[in-house]
Amino acid sequence: MSSAGRALPDVGLVVAARQGDQRALDDVVAASLPLVYNIVGRALRGHADVDDVVQETLVRVIRYLPALNDPAAYRSWLVAITIRQVRDWETRRRVALNRDAGLDVIHNVPDPASDFAGMTILRLGLTDQRREVAEATRWLDPDDQELLSLWWLEETGEITRNEVADALGLSPGHVAVRIHRMKEQIQSARGVVRALRARPGCPDLGTVTAEWDGTPSSLWRKRLARHVRDCAFCGRLGTTLLPIDRLLAGLPLLPLPAGLGAHLPSAANPAAAAQALTPPGPTAGPAAGPTPPGGVPGDSGGGPSIVDLAVNRPRGLVPSLAAGVAAAVLAITMAVVILPDEPSAPSWAAPPSAAPTAVATPSVAPSPSARPSTKAPVAPVVSSVRKGVGVWDFAGASQALANSKAGWYYTWGTQHPGISTPRGTTFVPMIRSAENVTATELARAKAAGPYLLTFNEPDLPEQANMTVERALDLWPQLMATGSKLGSPAVAWGAPDPQGWLDRFMTGAEARGHRVDFITLHWFGADFSTPAAVAQLRQYLQAVYQRYRKPIWLTEFALIRFGAGGAQFPGQEQQAAFLTAATTMLGQLSYLQRYAWFGLPATDKDRSGLFSDGAEATVVGRAFQAAK
Repeated sequence: MSSAGRALPDVGLVVAARQGDQRALDDVVAASLPLVYNIVGRALRGHADVDDVVQETLVRVIRYLPALNDPAAYRSWLVAITIRQVRDWETRRRVALNRDAGLDVIHNVPDPASDFAGMTILRLGLTDQRREVAEATRWLDPDDQELLSLWWLEETGEITRNEVADALGLSPGHVAVRIHRMKEQIQSARGVVRALRARPGCPDLGTVTAEWDGTPSSLWRKRLARHVRDCAFCGRLGTTLLPIDRLLAGLPLLPLPAGLGAHLPSAANPAAAAQALTPPGPTAGPAAGPTPPGGVPGDSGGGPSIVDLAVNRPRGLVPSLAAGVAAAVLAITMAVVILPDEPSAPSWAAPPSAAPTAVATPSVAPSPSARPSTKAPVAPVVSSVRKGVGVWDFAGASQALANSKAGWYYTWGTQHPGISTPRGTTFVPMIRSAENVTATELARAKAAGPYLLTFNEPDLPEQANMTVERALDLWPQLMATGSKLGSPAVAWGAPDPQGWLDRFMTGAEARGHRVDFITLHWFGADFSTPAAVAQLRQYLQAVYQRYRKPIWLTEFALIRFGAGGAQFPGQEQQAAFLTAATTMLGQLSYLQRYAWFGLPATDKDRSGLFSDGAEATVVGRAFQAAK
């Protein structure tokens, strides 16, 4: 699994951080760091200031989080702030270059150790055409480097086209035009890279590059691309280039610098963070005085406060992201300040006003007589935001959900009557069938959070039972919610050519409909753990290779369906499969979330996790331990 956007916090965690939960703020900032690092690093082309810009971005995230009106828009807001910081850096750099023209200024000197194209090649072991793509990115204009950093994340499923548009302040149509132009520039740069690496090379190319200093630039890309286009020898080299989209989909995101995670002090321990940032000097005594102005509790006043260190970033004091930026940012915790020169949050720090989402509390029940309690049960620590479960009401369902350590759940509807959402867990709504496409249901789905699951097994008469054309006709109403939409979840045959899902995805593309991720169901009839895990993996890979979109696996277990009814393996066999399958799922970068089928364990539902609110089955204990 990639370390960027998929690990971003869910709405419930953002809500808790906005409301002053110190641990939630720690988790929000730590989870945001990989995405920010990938955007900034690529946009700045590996410049030595990458660490500083990442730090500035995270400081502003902490400072302006209370001004975020819509927690469901956190990711778009984070990307927009990151791009703003990148643009501010570009502006400062241009001013410095103009001021110091003629001098050997350091602002334009990249750090060889953080050159992103080089790191991509060396650390990820890229070969052949993917290596050429990575090298070709060095030849782009600065504005296209910024766009590339976002498009790269869109292609790998980390962010959506709408989020790219929001970050750039453009319409999705304008973004599409710019991306098309950028891809053409990369394609011409790939031809240049291949021609320059050819052995034996083109003699005429050597003449063209006689005055070139060897540094990739947009000006020399245009000059060399003109030669490649007109030269029979060089032009022939580019005839086997694969489309960049296909290559990029298989190119992983860059990991954070080595050791970064190990150096993340807990926000719950400001003293440890302060120690990590305090410059060498006399050791402060143990006596604790009052909190100094602008400082944090425990600051002895012997040096700059944690807020000063993090916000002002004196150069040399925090020399490396891996060693200091996370400590500085996380140590601010709830001592968020607005500096005198920034009296209020700027307009770009918060998205347009919107009604607060209702993710952290239960949805309104379908009738006045069935109102759930608004007090969520105390939950163990959620073990993974990826891990989910299908839930239907039973005695003790709320406590069972809390005890499961699931990061999310759904109920095949837009509400969860009788079920309270545990702290740290999020509810994902579903529009189950055509009859649920109503103004009321769509409004509930929109209020429940950023994701929306759609038509449940439309290829089965006993489920949604819909034709492809009917689903496509209704789809614009689902898009109008603004939610990130999962495809209809077919019962089987998702990768089959001309299958239900294939015809839907083809029709959606033809009509210009947006589908943000693929939703799948899978039930294994082979109860042997190695065989079942291998079959599940093959199914997921086939679906991803066909549609190249992130995947949510929303129903899975070992169940053999037949004329005589459903057959289940023993509890130990089911648990062994769950453990092995979730381990495998964690290795798939395109698998964003999964949900076990399901939470309640009855005589009928023998793959369930809990027989009541407190008693976990053998399968339930395996689920609790899963990531």
